[in-house]
Amino acid sequence: MDTKSAPKPVVAKHPEVVEAMHENPWHQAMEQLDRAGKAMKLEPFALERLRHCKRILTVSVPVKMDDGSVKVFEGYRIQHNMDRGPAKGGIRYHPSVSLDEVKALSFWMTMKCAVVNLPYGGAKGGIICDPKKMSRGELERMTRRYTAEISIIIGPDKDIPAPDVNTNAEVMAWIMDTYSMTIGYSCPGVVTGKPIEIGGSLGRNEATGRGVFYVTRELAQREGFDLRKATVVVQGFGNVGSNAANIFVEHGTKVVGISDVGGGLYDPKGLDLHDIMEYRKTHDSIAGYPKAEKVDVDKVIELPCDILIPAAMEGTITKHNADKIKAKYVIEGANGPTTNDADKILFAKGITVVPDILANAGGVTVSYFEWVQDMQAYFWSEKDINARLQDIIVGAFTEVYDLSKKEKIDMRMGAFMVGLRRLGKAATIRGMFP
Repeated sequence: MDTKSAPKPVVAKHPEVVEAMHENPWHQAMEQLDRAGKAMKLEPFALERLRHCKRILTVSVPVKMDDGSVKVFEGYRIQHNMDRGPAKGGIRYHPSVSLDEVKALSFWMTMKCAVVNLPYGGAKGGIICDPKKMSRGELERMTRRYTAEISIIIGPDKDIPAPDVNTNAEVMAWIMDTYSMTIGYSCPGVVTGKPIEIGGSLGRNEATGRGVFYVTRELAQREGFDLRKATVVVQGFGNVGSNAANIFVEHGTKVVGISDVGGGLYDPKGLDLHDIMEYRKTHDSIAGYPKAEKVDVDKVIELPCDILIPAAMEGTITKHNADKIKAKYVIEGANGPTTNDADKILFAKGITVVPDILANAGGVTVSYFEWVQDMQAYFWSEKDINARLQDIIVGAFTEVYDLSKKEKIDMRMGAFMVGLRRLGKAATIRGMFP
């Protein structure tokens, strides 16, 4: 990327946040893998395979900007593992995108698909950019050029991208169109999270948030607390966080705190989410909303509540703030929001963490449904989709929860053990070529 046009670094307000921003997500992911692999005595051959990404593609993405200048962005598409099927994973546009971040996210996608038993491996993509400073035309040109560059490794039978941070259905439409023009015919199965009109699935937009709700509801039933009397705080009010919050409210749960990049809001009596979303339509952030108490964005996770849903970026719960969390349960809506050091602190405090590779698997599950519908050219009702989603998420939760209780381990370890068993068997059965 042209250094003159590079986005300015984000200045965190607290030293511990600065440290968290520099924690290497790939190292965090490999620590998790080693911990679980050792505990379950995973086949060394399988463990060694999972410690390496199958394919790493780095591309230069030249874009003609609106002012006539040309900027060159750096992008990635990484396929971590494909032993159980085609690679699957989102694409994010963000200034903090890095090679190690995308590697870690691709690994977590491998684990996530294995935990919920989808016939996929893991992948991830990203471009180092600040989409908030780019016009719609610039974003479209960047997306199309990036798609052309990664088209050599993506495809409905090879690697199927999806939305992630700062990408959406429109971006997926541009990817589908560009790929289709490259191969000479319409190929809706190359991406998921598309608009309904070109092969998208009903229920996909709310799927990750709905999955977060399903695992929380199952947890409430197992732990014996009434979800209608519980209070929830959601860190990150993007697609996942906002949909999860609204679904909780629809089922009678009180959401008392939310945040976005601009700041946080708190009301112990419950926030009016509909009013807040109407406010956001005409403002850049929810932070200026006048009918709730303002909270520093870094302090939202410390608000008093029963259930905390970190649904922003990775590395937001660290060893510096984990002991300040007042929630009894942490449901990870984001990928990798809790560092390994923080995990130990939360476990010691008796806080139950439902890990990302289980809690936010609703998105990839309905992406799988979308892919199946595209390949068959036969589409399902939203009622059917939500019922199938519930079956898969509840089944995976039950398997992980029961194992964690039986082995007296945290649910992250339980989820890794469930996923690694499937991945280990796949690697062993397939063997090694040549």
